[in-house]
Amino acid sequence: PADFICPITTEVMSDPVMAADGHAYERSAIERWLATKSTSPMTGGELEHMGLSPHHMLRRMIREWRAAHPAR
Repeated sequence: PADFICPITTEVMSDPVMAADGHAYERSAIERWLATKSTSPMTGGELEHMGLSPHHMLRRMIREWRAAHPAR
C-alpha cells in the first residue's frame, strides 16, 4: 500500500516516524535528511521543528501487512 512507502526511500517503512509536516518517513531516512536540511521532503516548506514522533499505528499496520504478505 502507498501509505506504507517512505517518500524518501520509496521502500516500505519498518520504523515510521511522523515529522512536523504531518507526513510519515522511515526514521533513518528522515534523520539523514534533517542532518543537512530544515525543510519538508514532501512540501519543500520550512519545518516548524525537527522533532520526530514514532508512528505506532502505522508501524503496526505495516507489520500486519507484512505478516499477511511474507513474499514482499
